[in-house]
Amino acid sequence: MLYFDHNATTPLLPQAREAWLEAVEKYVGNPSSPHRIGSRADMLLQTARVKLANYLGCDPLDIVWTSGATESNNMVLHHLARALPGGAEVWISAIEHPCVLNATAHYFEDRFRLIPVDRSGVIDIDWLHEELPKEPPGLVAVMAANNETGVLQPWQHVLDFCREWNVPVFCDAAQWLGKMPARSLGACEFVSGCAHKFGGPKGIGFLKVNGKFHSLLFGGRQEEGRRPGTENVAGVAAMLAALEAREHSLALNEQRVRLGWRKQFERQLLSHLSGVTIVGENQERLWNTVSVVMPQADCQQRWVVKMDRHGYAVSTGSACASGKEQPSHVLAAMGYSPAEAGRVLRFSAGWETTEADWKTLLEGVLQVASQLEKVTGQIVESSNR
Repeated sequence: MLYFDHNATTPLLPQAREAWLEAVEKYVGNPSSPHRIGSRADMLLQTARVKLANYLGCDPLDIVWTSGATESNNMVLHHLARALPGGAEVWISAIEHPCVLNATAHYFEDRFRLIPVDRSGVIDIDWLHEELPKEPPGLVAVMAANNETGVLQPWQHVLDFCREWNVPVFCDAAQWLGKMPARSLGACEFVSGCAHKFGGPKGIGFLKVNGKFHSLLFGGRQEEGRRPGTENVAGVAAMLAALEAREHSLALNEQRVRLGWRKQFERQLLSHLSGVTIVGENQERLWNTVSVVMPQADCQQRWVVKMDRHGYAVSTGSACASGKEQPSHVLAAMGYSPAEAGRVLRFSAGWETTEADWKTLLEGVLQVASQLEKVTGQIVESSNR
């Protein structure tokens, strides 16, 4: 089966597996214990902290180990709810991950604003430039790259502008890390990431913080009191091994040829199948991600199910509009109708995905389209096929 759902999670890299096994065997102590075995485990954490800080461009003491991006993102909003003045607002992009949206709504209720995005899926910089000087918020949150569309966000521009007004910036970098260079992300006051998006294990992540931090949890004094609980030493080791491998590939510019494969797939898809729209087509996107509004089809014949039956693991942008689930908030913010959102497929490749895999995926999409046309009579393929 071909796996094209790497934005959801990635297979474990051999380097990460080896690092995890070595840590499990050699670093068995609790990092908080006073004896030498505990000190060795703590030393591994501190070494990893330095490595990650070097990639991000921040102080190692700013790094807090967590269970993943969802926990990290919730930690930020909890901290701000306690740290900001009572009337302060937070502004978040309308396409943030649900864990950011929901945590913001929980902690700030009617004290937050959504930064709009345009049809291409990029935040409205002009809106930010116009609105922020009127009454600067307590925080601006803009993710680095969108998980559904792959569209890159101008987080560096946002950071530079917010600095002029003394407004801290929070960047969810879960989809960016391992696909784009991590450098300079550490300039943001808050940055979150998780290992399983770039070849590391599930259940381990980090949060880059700035200064005093109010912990979400009660317990011990681990992580300088910012995140109680015994650290996942083996998980941290595996995460850094995976990130090192990905950063090495990025340094060699290996993503460039993979971007070419993605673009070729898009050209062929548009050429061979009518009624197809590439979401964020003319914007910079992650080299691995294609989000596509597929042609009309009976909702019960869900594209993702058909693709799965033919041996392709892909994702859907949202549930069908007629189902119980709500359409994708990302696509809604971009102006897509519920019916259009219900026909979106997301293809997300990995570093190990080959050019041949992309070609085989195209064949599979066209095969499923042909079958659905026979069932529904609604899909019309171009004469170029």
